[in-house]
Amino acid sequence: MADESAHAEQAALSPVDEVPRVELTPAAADLLRRLRDMHGPLMFHQSGGCCDGSAPMCYPAGEFRTGGSDVLLAELEVAGVAEPVTFWMSRSQYEVWSHTRLIVDVVEGRGSGFSLEAPEGVRFLTRSRVVGA
Repeated sequence: MADESAHAEQAALSPVDEVPRVELTPAAADLLRRLRDMHGPLMFHQSGGCCDGSAPMCYPAGEFRTGGSDVLLAELEVAGVAEPVTFWMSRSQYEVWSHTRLIVDVVEGRGSGFSLEAPEGVRFLTRSRVVGA
């Protein structure tokens, strides 16, 4: 039931004809393929400033508990990954970032110890672009 309401809210947030709210760079997609091979199905939760600033944190699917205070922004299709990678953000943070498109990238350097890519010597980073720009 919670999944159905999250999907309905996702549809309301980003109709099919609208620009995707979240996209991946080729480097991020490559890293997700490697992480999927090691850890199974994946998910993101966009951190709200704790731990690693406001970095997208990657977890095994279901490892980070989402609830009514979170918004499902995207189900990212990644070539070579069997299932979508969900991308969640807290509702309060979404209200601030709602006018932007989020672009998940990868940069050198170690991020938070909680995100799956930390041991790889790289970290996910969210870049943003104003929608329509």
